[in-house]
Amino acid sequence: MMEVEPMDLLRSNLSRVRIPEPTNRIFKHECCLSFDTPKSEGGLYIDMCTFLAFGKDCVGWNFEKTGNPVYLHVKKTKKLVPEDRPTKKPTRLAIGVEGGFDNNEPEYEETHSIVILPDYVSLPFPSVELPEKVRLAADAIVLAEGAERKEQVAAWTADKKTVSTYAMNLQQVDNGVVIPPSGWKCSKCDKTENLWLNLTDGMILCGRRNWDGSGGNNHAVEHYNETGYPLAVKLGTITADLEAADVYSYPEDNSVLDPLLAQHLAFFGIDFSSLQKTEMTTAERELDHNTNFDWNRIQESGEEKEPIFGPGYTGLVNLGNSCYLAATMQVVFTTRSFCSRYYINQSLKKAFETAPADPTVDLNMQLTKLAHGLLSGKYSMPVYENDDNASVDPKTMTPKQEGIPPRMFKSVIAASHPEFSSMRQQDALEFFLHFLDQVERSNAGKAELDPAKCFKFGIEDRILCSSGKVAYNKRQDYILSLNIPLHEATNKEEMELFHKLKAEKLSEGKDVSADEIVRPRVPLEACLRNFSAPEEIHDFYSTALKAKTTALKTAGFTSFPDYLVLHMRKFVMEEGWVPKKLDVYIDVPDIIDINHMRSKGHHPGEELLPDGEPIEEDSDQPSANEDIVAQLVSMGFNQLHCQKAAINTSNAGVEEAMNWLLSHMDDPDIDNPISKGHSSDNVDQSKVDTLISFGFEDHVARKALKASGGDIEKATEWIFSNPDASVSSMDASASNTTSAANDVGLSDGGGKYRLIGIVSHMGTSTHCGHYVAHILKEGRWVIFNDAKVAVSVNPPKDMGYLYFFERIDG
Repeated sequence: MMEVEPMDLLRSNLSRVRIPEPTNRIFKHECCLSFDTPKSEGGLYIDMCTFLAFGKDCVGWNFEKTGNPVYLHVKKTKKLVPEDRPTKKPTRLAIGVEGGFDNNEPEYEETHSIVILPDYVSLPFPSVELPEKVRLAADAIVLAEGAERKEQVAAWTADKKTVSTYAMNLQQVDNGVVIPPSGWKCSKCDKTENLWLNLTDGMILCGRRNWDGSGGNNHAVEHYNETGYPLAVKLGTITADLEAADVYSYPEDNSVLDPLLAQHLAFFGIDFSSLQKTEMTTAERELDHNTNFDWNRIQESGEEKEPIFGPGYTGLVNLGNSCYLAATMQVVFTTRSFCSRYYINQSLKKAFETAPADPTVDLNMQLTKLAHGLLSGKYSMPVYENDDNASVDPKTMTPKQEGIPPRMFKSVIAASHPEFSSMRQQDALEFFLHFLDQVERSNAGKAELDPAKCFKFGIEDRILCSSGKVAYNKRQDYILSLNIPLHEATNKEEMELFHKLKAEKLSEGKDVSADEIVRPRVPLEACLRNFSAPEEIHDFYSTALKAKTTALKTAGFTSFPDYLVLHMRKFVMEEGWVPKKLDVYIDVPDIIDINHMRSKGHHPGEELLPDGEPIEEDSDQPSANEDIVAQLVSMGFNQLHCQKAAINTSNAGVEEAMNWLLSHMDDPDIDNPISKGHSSDNVDQSKVDTLISFGFEDHVARKALKASGGDIEKATEWIFSNPDASVSSMDASASNTTSAANDVGLSDGGGKYRLIGIVSHMGTSTHCGHYVAHILKEGRWVIFNDAKVAVSVNPPKDMGYLYFFERIDG
């Protein structure tokens, strides 16, 4: 058979070449199925029809599946670098960009060619001899910004500020306010930091409260909600360089530029040229955390750690505040269930064959890619800092590994969650629960394949009413969240001596040094005991007494999971919403036995609470605030519609009700009469799902959203303020009918466990700082600190945020 000329072969396949449109996602930095890149040995092949990229091991599978034969082959080869270039101090919150962190990336030379499968026939590019369609398509791919980079995960740059649309025509109220150059305090509380000056009326108010309670008391944002005054500037960030000042636009919900800031400040008597900077801007604070954070024991700083390489010892590149994801996923992929499901029992090829046309959006595919990346050892190879230099002696140099960037996995897992899609630091616990929820959904209908169930267990609450009758309520969970009883600390005498020393030093105007600090030590056993101890439930409606009473609640396991995850509640709210992070050590043994925590179920002779509705409870009957209704009616709206709007926004205000009205005018049931429970039916399901992903139960999430006008932040606050919400007003009879079938499909066994993983957190809030994982592998502890993997010298077992235990058989 005559051999076809390469150019003729290409022309015969022109129908399989597309010129990309501006809206097309083009992948050019990383294989969709593996972590191969243009720098890998075989380079990267970009399908010129779908614009998906494949490494040399995977491109053949794509040809088999799609029949697409034409690829743009990209290969990057390392250039020789001059001797040690100096490392520059960063001035921007960015990696590998001008002014950012210098990541000492070597430079690469990029070459391209057109390759036709299945015989890998190659044609040079650029070349004038190529058909015009191929030249245009290849040019567009080369010039395009890769889809992997569009999310800015690699650059990790703080968002560039834009000019506020409210700045040029900002109305300012002349109320005689003159702002002093210092000594500021919130007008509504005692906060003296994180203060914002409203540029319309000159009010000085504190900033937002973080979820853990740190930050301000929300007074500045509440003032905007009341007045609609849009712009505020953070006091302490104003200097002669006005562009660097932190200006926030509430309606635009972003940091912005105010070109007229000088005159807006002068209106309140502020001479910006004389002001010294006293507070960090938001971006600087983040930069400071990332450059100067004291990792201390969690990172085992100062310890000489031996790096480890090979299968199961692959680091994860930090995509910019993604250590919460890295630490969590390293522990998850040491469990037998996840290793079996996505590595041992599923090849990359098998996952690709069953994936949709775009494998980058398929969770099953991206989890398989991540599992093979972490567990195969292919990407865990020692790299020597100077390996361009032939004279390097590996014996005298410490090798490191580059790690793999979990970009596509992060993109898929975050698609249904606005917070995890962002570049902000997140709570590892929230991420873990969201991840398991997504895994469970992706395996729906294939329960036997669902690896998430290895963490799932049943809990039974026994509620003893003062009548002597009982109710049982079953639920399932993935984590056991434990309060820390500080009064059970084992080093009380040391603590007392320390407090005396601290008081003496304070009276002398001195600070206590880090090595003098004594923290309470609480045994894990005390935390578990605290979970099992009887808890008083006030305002419990008893169907036996037909009245509210105080009941006693105790909890126990109905099943013991293969892997038990304990969450230590180190972030607590004190009275009056005062936030506090517990500075405490938890003494965690290597082996725990929780067999005594198993629920004993319905005792013989126990009388269950009778079925029945809380008859005197009218609180569920929705009622509308008449003032809100009257104001809306006066605007020309229908009375019934106005009542529904007020009810569905929990009577939050005229503006909220009107917004609801305008978006629900076309609802098919808008003219139906108001019925009991009507408003709860209209809770936004996506918001319910978000709260469930935080670890709250469905009925509690619905109740909280109903009570908070659908606002997630307020709903979270409501739950924390109403800890009895899950049981105090439930219909006791509902729990009596819960059958044991609830636990069908859950793994169960003995209650003896070995500690195998710790996710630790350093910082004032779970939304800032740094997460690190320590994992027991092959009989030794290993530290996983983003891309760094090494033998652990002193694992911080007493400083964990999440503890992972594996059941010991027998």
